[in-house]
Amino acid sequence: MLTNRALGMTFMVVLVLAALAQAQTFTSIFSFDSPDGGYPETGRLAIDRTTGTLYGTTSWGGSSRYDGVVFSITTTGVETTRYNFTGGSDGGGPSAPVIRDSQGNVYGTTGGGGCCGYGTVFKIDSAGNETVLHSFSGGTSDGCSPWQGLVRDKEGDLYGTTAQCGASNFGTIFKIDTAGNFILLHSFAGWPSDGRYPYFGSMRIDKKGNLYGVTIGGGSSDEGTLYEYNSSGKFSLLHSFVLGPSHGCYPYGTPARDYKGNVYGTTNGCGTSGHGTVWKVSSSGKETILHSFTPSLSDGADPYGGVALDAKGNLYGLAENGGAYGGGVLYEVSSSGRFKILHSFDGSDGAYPYDDEVLTGVNGTLYGVTLEGGTYGVGTVWKYVP
Repeated sequence: MLTNRALGMTFMVVLVLAALAQAQTFTSIFSFDSPDGGYPETGRLAIDRTTGTLYGTTSWGGSSRYDGVVFSITTTGVETTRYNFTGGSDGGGPSAPVIRDSQGNVYGTTGGGGCCGYGTVFKIDSAGNETVLHSFSGGTSDGCSPWQGLVRDKEGDLYGTTAQCGASNFGTIFKIDTAGNFILLHSFAGWPSDGRYPYFGSMRIDKKGNLYGVTIGGGSSDEGTLYEYNSSGKFSLLHSFVLGPSHGCYPYGTPARDYKGNVYGTTNGCGTSGHGTVWKVSSSGKETILHSFTPSLSDGADPYGGVALDAKGNLYGLAENGGAYGGGVLYEVSSSGRFKILHSFDGSDGAYPYDDEVLTGVNGTLYGVTLEGGTYGVGTVWKYVP
């Protein structure tokens, strides 16, 4: 027979386990329905740290049905369409993360529309008014198809990439200020000494103004690269990805970087099963595979986005496929390299999280989107409380 002390200890253990189970919760906070947007391709949302309001884009839906929107959403699921793209001179089909300044302006890119149909850099003010800061010409002087988002330096200038055009038709790196003054910084030249085709996510910028990014092609084996464009204007290849089960290939998304200079990200291909990896590249350029994805109920597959890095060195990311229901997963790779599925998407709460890193909010809460699933099948916004 249990003593009162034993009963008390048992009760305390049950309470602790219940608290832990309750703390780690996944919630689908909004389902898109087409008029308010659909198919959000970017996983990384912007956040107002004061109110907790989230900002992002969808590549489809809105008032024109096909050209996408910029939206905001509260953490309780109240969504507001900030701007409806028309696909004309204002741009169309945004598929990249947005960033937000302290005045409430939102900046981003569209893959289509603009003066010539090759995409735009845009600004949406707090009242919902759009300014096109740049329309891409599709030539050698600026590039075309900006599928990645923007980053901002401490002076407020914006940096981004295009996936194509430029001097070699392999894409470009550019700088633009908030008045629309555009500077072409680099044209990707491709194999073997440069990258080509930067897709999805954005570059990463450090406190010194150095830029880090990945391309899905180029490098020594034409299987993708990790590069740096430093604040002095020098372009360097930090790592060339190669084919093989012990390597990753075809990196997408936004890389993460720690204080030691290690860079982290994912590849969509190679690894032990050919379905991608989570990787680390040291400051000396050495690649370490932290996880190889294997399509199964207990793993993910085919990531198209980068990873988020927390203060303890843990990585968080999304894989488009795999998991308990085949609809993709939210995962964690611990600082010691242990892989763990945090959530398997089942369709009703979202499916196929397609692009880029998750957002880390207050107290480590994670936020993101899925490309499909939800009540109407055209995507969701979700949060995960650790």
